[in-house]
Amino acid sequence: MLRLELAGITKLYPGSPPVRANDGVHLQVAPGEIHAVLGENGAGKSTLMKVIYGAVQPDAGTMHVNGQPVRVASPAQARALGISMVYQHFSLFDTLTAAENVWLGLDKSLTLKAVAARISEVAGTYGLDIDPARPVHTLSVGEKQRVEIVRALLTQPQLLILDEPTSVLTPQAVDRLFVTLRKLAASGCSILYISHKLDEIRALCHRCTVLRGGHVTGVVSPAEESNASLSRLMIGADPPALQPRAATQGAPVLQVRGLSLPRQDPFGMDLLDIAFELRAGEVLGVAGVSGNGQQELLAALSGEDPRAAPGSITLLGRDVAGSGPRTRRALGLHFVPEERLGRGAVPTLSLAQNTLLTRTEAVSPSGWLDTGRMQALAARLIERFQVKAGGPGAAARSLSGGNLQKFIVGREIDARPRLLIVAQPTWGVDVGAAAQIRGELLRLRDAGCALLVVSEELEELFQLSDRLVVVAQGRMSPAVAVADAHIETIGEWMSGLWPQAAPAPRSATVAA
Repeated sequence: MLRLELAGITKLYPGSPPVRANDGVHLQVAPGEIHAVLGENGAGKSTLMKVIYGAVQPDAGTMHVNGQPVRVASPAQARALGISMVYQHFSLFDTLTAAENVWLGLDKSLTLKAVAARISEVAGTYGLDIDPARPVHTLSVGEKQRVEIVRALLTQPQLLILDEPTSVLTPQAVDRLFVTLRKLAASGCSILYISHKLDEIRALCHRCTVLRGGHVTGVVSPAEESNASLSRLMIGADPPALQPRAATQGAPVLQVRGLSLPRQDPFGMDLLDIAFELRAGEVLGVAGVSGNGQQELLAALSGEDPRAAPGSITLLGRDVAGSGPRTRRALGLHFVPEERLGRGAVPTLSLAQNTLLTRTEAVSPSGWLDTGRMQALAARLIERFQVKAGGPGAAARSLSGGNLQKFIVGREIDARPRLLIVAQPTWGVDVGAAAQIRGELLRLRDAGCALLVVSEELEELFQLSDRLVVVAQGRMSPAVAVADAHIETIGEWMSGLWPQAAPAPRSATVAA
């Protein structure tokens, strides 16, 4: 008997013409099976998962759970059927603690204290580091994701839906999560796994259903496929290859010296004597386990936290330590935060209106808005970065996560910054779009821009960066050229274990 069976699922959204997010989709998942759902951004994956979870009602089709026909009217009904889901965009209350957020979705016969104990127990069993007492607003994106996963595990689901669960997890955390998922599958739990990381799908999943444009283009065994063949099923072609070129470095753009800042909340991280230099035409990659000071560093560099001591942050020769974001943006600094909705974009505003967050072309000296220029800018970004959206008037929240990411990153790249600071540039983005974003970042570097890239995907950092540093416990490691770096070494540094000086180049080591 199948755990889940979908037949002919169709979902249309209003438009001219209407958008067929799902078009006659069939899907079968057996008990204990880890089943991947793969597709490019906007292919209909998230809509299909919301149909299964009861958050969206289909226009046609049938659904069976454990052999019984069902029509899931709400997430509460889905949970009663043993279905749990971890969304790519989190559904947590920032002002509550991790334990309180989890408690809200559970049987109230349990006390908050008992729930906190269960969180610690489950988190320890599965290697998901969580402090139940921490307010959610103090957590990084990766830490919030752990809360969502533990909340789902506490319901002891028969079917667990995971939407991009590893998008901001470190390689070590991914390995622990895979152990967790294999344990769950061995106990009979079925898992629907959405990811754009083809290596993960091939290593973890038993079967894979591929969507393109709302249609199923294939059902395959991932272990028998290559990344190239999965890419062709997903996007109809091989993803564009990066064409990296040696960096031609120019004058210093950003200089940080002796940057030390006490944490602003009890659960934050102190910054301790941060020092580095970034030159024009260079990409500096910042690695590290989530919650080790990356958020505090980005706030200090972007101007959101202007408490830095005079002279500790210099931008293009000007001391900006006490300056806010507007002053720094006027000097050419643009910033892409890791949270798309709420910081990178206002969910309820249109894409055209969201350009005003960081772009001023449509604002007259007297403060009047030129709506035509706003619309034209948004339309240009949609076309240039191949954003799937209902036009410049579409609300930010109506886009898939990957398409919104392309729009936000594109908005800052298109501004032609002198310095671009970007966190998690390809979070939740399909392989084709990730290659496009990385290619645009490298072209920006080649045009003379300085880039600081913070990412928890080491493979991405090795592809993009000219030099790498690691942030651990609020401290920064020495910089090392990517040509001389090893993933194993960077992994050790992520635990705070680095020498006082950068390691010798590989050629010198061999000679010795």
